[in-house]
Formats: sequence, structure tokens, C-alpha cells
Amino acid sequence: MPRLFGTDGVRGLANRELTADLALGLSQAAAAVLTQGRHADENRAAGRRPVAVVARDPRVSGEFLTAAVSAGLASSGVDVLDAGVIPTPAAAFLIDSIKADFGVMISASHNPAPDNGIKFFSFGGTKLPDEVEDRIESYLGKQKLAPVGDGVGRIRRFADAEDRYVVHLLGTLPNRLDGIKVVLDCAHGAAAGVSPETFKDAGAELVVIGADPDGVNINDGVGSTHLDKLQAAVLEHGADVGIAHDGDADRCLAVDADGNIVDGDMIMAILALSMKERGKLTDDTLVVTVMSNLGLKRAMAEHGIDVVETRVGDRYVLEALGAGGFALGGEQSGHVIMSEYATTGDGVLTGLHLVAEMARTGKSLAELASAMTVYPQVLVNVRGVDHHSLGGNERIAAAVAEIEAELGDSGRVLLRPSGTEPMVRVMVEASDQTEADRHAATLAEVVKTELAL
Repeated sequence: MPRLFGTDGVRGLANRELTADLALGLSQAAAAVLTQGRHADENRAAGRRPVAVVARDPRVSGEFLTAAVSAGLASSGVDVLDAGVIPTPAAAFLIDSIKADFGVMISASHNPAPDNGIKFFSFGGTKLPDEVEDRIESYLGKQKLAPVGDGVGRIRRFADAEDRYVVHLLGTLPNRLDGIKVVLDCAHGAAAGVSPETFKDAGAELVVIGADPDGVNINDGVGSTHLDKLQAAVLEHGADVGIAHDGDADRCLAVDADGNIVDGDMIMAILALSMKERGKLTDDTLVVTVMSNLGLKRAMAEHGIDVVETRVGDRYVLEALGAGGFALGGEQSGHVIMSEYATTGDGVLTGLHLVAEMARTGKSLAELASAMTVYPQVLVNVRGVDHHSLGGNERIAAAVAEIEAELGDSGRVLLRPSGTEPMVRVMVEASDQTEADRHAATLAEVVKTELAL
């Protein structure tokens, strides 16, 4: 049987793959697993029930899924604090802030509105390791916790959830944002309430788009996966910068005053240089995934910043940040983690600190982003192939070695088998777009021929 948990919780088409029954069962199983440990034991010894924070993005299906999750937790003896519609990183912050036993975020991030997902956070507001998710999955269908009387959990509104998060964000800023005109795209998502308020309170002059969620328009032509409206709005309003979130606001991408996209790699470069200058970059180290652009690594080397690489996925970036005690890491997609202030990627936090650097230095976003030269990067998805056989194919290995020799230090090659479907991702970087295209096409053809099903 395929694993129920994916790379970021349990996702599926709401009311088809992701049903109320599944949400109820998952929350009951999670209660059995996540109420174990020292913190839970201390609660029980003091006569306190476990506490969980539950939050969601504004998808219409989030309403019935939240009800099912809350019912499952309360029936298992867990007190529920319902934080309503808030960003994923806000939920993670609140779990840590109030020392809740765990938390649940109901969101499908950048996916279309019909999809939804359930993501669990442990004590401290951190994502669950694979082995804990597997334990939760193994508890499905087994005997559940079933207290009676005053052992049953209560469900209450987390009344000041947004305010706590906004105050936290403002407290992280090294300086105000006065004098910067920002267009903010909230993707009709979870950031629509808190992000505009926070940017305004920090001093930015603000134009807001994508901040009218109706339950079905999340990510629909707006947000970090659809930057064209943000680009147009920046130019129309003569803004200094555009900031885009995704549906649950754990991502941030940006647009400069000329409408050019500034991706997660560029944002990390800007923040890393700023943090190093201010003595905030632990061990002068940045954590990225193998998909980050070669230009980022070269720019960091030029400024004496070490780069640690991980597998693709923000959970692996988080693991590396924790293991090394590092302060900054993230992905090209805009998941940026500032570990001094957050336990997960936080698009609002990232956007605030990016604009704060513009205000601090007096430089435009384009000028700040010029610290990094972006190498042309071509990604080809080769479908319908035996991705499990990639590692042992000598002809593919020889083709990679030949291209790498031709590229030398001016490029690189990366092949990644999909974890969920018969597909191999071929990525080639080179100093020239034509060269990158040519090598990617050649290698994709070799992979298709050698691994054809």
C-alpha cells in the first residue's frame, strides 16, 4: 500500500480522497501518538488534558475538515484551541508560544481550491519526522483513546491568535519599512488577514491584491504560483517591490520595481548577506537544497558564506538547520526558514525582512538581487520510465559524466527520480541558455531510451 503521508502531510481532493471520516480517524490516531512523551506526562501528573492548536486556510472544505479534526481530538481527550484562518507558520508559532502538545494545520498550500490537506506539528511547532507520521498511520483503525466525563476534551476559540502572531512578526524586524511602497499579493489565502496588517504596522506604504478569499478562489490566478498580476500591479502603482504569498503563506516570492521576478534563491542571497553583515548568520552558513541555482552557491562563496546542501523538501532543510544550529535556509520555490524566529518556512516573515533590508540599505530590490548571477536552469520531466533503475544504468551515468566534463565549473547536472510516479527529473545548469537546453534535451532522450517501460 502507498504511504498515506506525502512530503507535506496528507493531501487529496477534499470529500473524495480526503474525507471527513479520514480526518476524524487521523486526528484520533494523532492524539494517541502525539500525547506521549515527557510534556504529556507532566500534563497528566498535574491533572491537565493535552492541548492542540487547530488552524486552516480559507478553502471551503476546511470548514468540515476542521470540524472532523476537532471532534476526533476532543473525543480523544485533547483540548482544542481553534485558531481559525491563519497561515501555516502562524499555527507553528502558536503551538510553540503557548507550549501546546501539538497542532494541526488544514491546508493544501499552493494547490487549487478543491484540494485540501492535513498537516501535524509536534510540541515546539516542528514538522513530524517520517517515522512519527508512520506511527500515526499505523494507529488508523485501531482502538482509540475514548475518555468519558471530564476526560473528554473541550473545543474553544483561540481568540487572540492573529494578534499574537502579528506582535511576534513585528518584534523580529531589525528596522521599520518606512519609505517603501509594497504591493502585497495574499493569494486569496490564509495571509489575507494578517499580512497586510503587519506590513502597515511596520511602516510600509501598501497596495493589496488577492486578499478577498471566498473559499473557492484561493491561488486562482494570484499568489506565488501566478506572478503576472503582481508584476502588473507593481508597474501600475510605481511600487518599489511586490511580495507574493501562496495559499497558506509559508512561501514568499518577490518582484522588483521593473517587474522582474526575485525567487527564493535570490531572497536567500539577500538575507544571508544582510545577516552576515549584522552578525546574525550562524557560522556564516546557508542551508539550501540541491535544486538551488549554481549562481547562489557562487555568490555565497565570493562573500565567505558556506553552503550546506540537502535533499529537495523544506523538512530536510529544517533538519540540517537544527543539526548545525544554523540560522537561515530554504528553497528556490520561496520556502525560506529563519530559525531564530520560526520553526518552518514563513512567507510573511520573509517578506518583511526582505523589505526591511531595502529600507535599511536604501538600495532597490534589483540592486540587492544583483549580488547573485542566475545561471540558466533547465528542468525536463521524463515520464513513463522505470525511475527505480536510474542509479544502476551505466549508459546514463556515462552521458552525465560526458556532459559534466564539457560543462566543467560553469554548470552542473542533476538527475532525480520521482518519489511518487514513474518519472525522472533532468536538471541542467550552464552559463548559456542554449547550452543548457541542448544538454538537457540530450540527457532526457538517453533517460527515456534507457529506462522506457
